Amino acid sequence: MKLSVTKAALLEGLHVVQNVVSVRSTLPILSNALLTAEDDKLWLTTTDLEVSVRCAIEADIENSGISTLPVRRLSSIVRELPDSAITLDIDENDVATLDCSSSHFKIIGLNQEEFPPISSPEEKSCYTLDQGVFREMLKKTSYAASTDETRFVLNGVLLSFRDGKLTMVATDGRRLALVENEVEFPDEAEADMILPSKAVQELLHVLEDEGNMNIYSKENQIVFEFGDVMVASKLIDGTYPNYRQVIPNQCEERVTIERDVLLTALKRTSLLTTEKSNATRLTFADNQLTVVTNTPDIGEARETVAVKYSGKEISVAFNSEFMMDPLRNLTSDEIYIEMTDELSPGVMKCDIPFLYVLMPMRVN
Repeated sequence: MKLSVTKAALLEGLHVVQNVVSVRSTLPILSNALLTAEDDKLWLTTTDLEVSVRCAIEADIENSGISTLPVRRLSSIVRELPDSAITLDIDENDVATLDCSSSHFKIIGLNQEEFPPISSPEEKSCYTLDQGVFREMLKKTSYAASTDETRFVLNGVLLSFRDGKLTMVATDGRRLALVENEVEFPDEAEADMILPSKAVQELLHVLEDEGNMNIYSKENQIVFEFGDVMVASKLIDGTYPNYRQVIPNQCEERVTIERDVLLTALKRTSLLTTEKSNATRLTFADNQLTVVTNTPDIGEARETVAVKYSGKEISVAFNSEFMMDPLRNLTSDEIYIEMTDELSPGVMKCDIPFLYVLMPMRVN
C-alpha cells in the first residue's frame, strides 16, 4: 500500500475513529486502525468489539492495499508533523514508512487478518433522519441513562420507532428524560432498540449539524451511516421497562421560569453541595422561587429568582446535578416545572416534545 494524503485530512479521519479505541485493550489488534486504500480514498476503521467506527478521507492512492496501524500513536505523530503532504508506504510485513517534509517515521503494524469483522448496512434503509436532529435528541436524553451495570437495560438510550415518530428515552430510576420527533417509516419497521451509552457517546462525537443519516437495524445490531462515516454497535439485549407509568398523569401546579436564570441559581447554590449532601431545596411562592443549599459543616447558599407562579406554596428538594442536566442541554428560553407536593415527582417541560421527570429527595 502506498498513498499520499494531506495532514489535515488524515488528522480529521483519525479524530473521527480513534475515540472508540480503549487505552487499555486486552487484544493488541483493538489498539489499531484498519487502513484500506482504494479508489482515491483511505478508509479508517476502529472497533472495541461492541462499537465500530469507519470513515473515508480523500487520498492519492499509488498502490491499493490493506493493513493496520496503532491509531493513537499514529494520531500523535501526525499531529506534530508540519503542514505538508504525507506519504504513507506500508510493506507486506505491515511495516509503515511515513514521510512528511524532513520528518521520517517507521511504524510497526499488525496483519489485517487479525482485525475483527465489522457489520455492514443492509441494502434497504429502515429509517432516515437529519443528523442534527438526532444528535440534539441524544443530548437531551442521554445524561439520564444509568451507569449501574447491574441494571444493564438502563445503560443506554431507548430508540422507539412507533406511531410515525421516534421516541427517545433514558432513565436511571431516579429521573427520566424523554424527547419525541416525527419520522416517516413503514409500519413493519416499528421497533424498540436500546442503544448502549458507548455508542451514544461516539455518535455525539461524530454527528454533524445537518445532513441526512440512514439507520439500519438487524437482530442485535444497529448501523448509522452518514456521508463517508459509519458507526455500528451491538444493541443491549433485554426489554426496556414501561417508562410511561412513571410519568405523572397530571400535576396541580405549574411554574414558568427562564432556563438560564434557573441554571445560574442552581450552579451557584450547588457550590456548597458534597457527594453525600447534594440536595437543593426549591421553594415556590407567589411569583418567587427561593433556591437553598444547606450543607452541615460547610454552610448555606441562597438565591431568589422571579418566576411566573400564583399557586400554593410548595417546598421540594431535588438533586442539584440532576436538576441542572436538562437545563444545560435544552435551548428553550423558558421552561415549565409541574408539581403537586413535596413528595411527588416534578416534571420539567419546554416548547418542544420533551419532558423530564425527577424524583424528589427526602431531607431534614
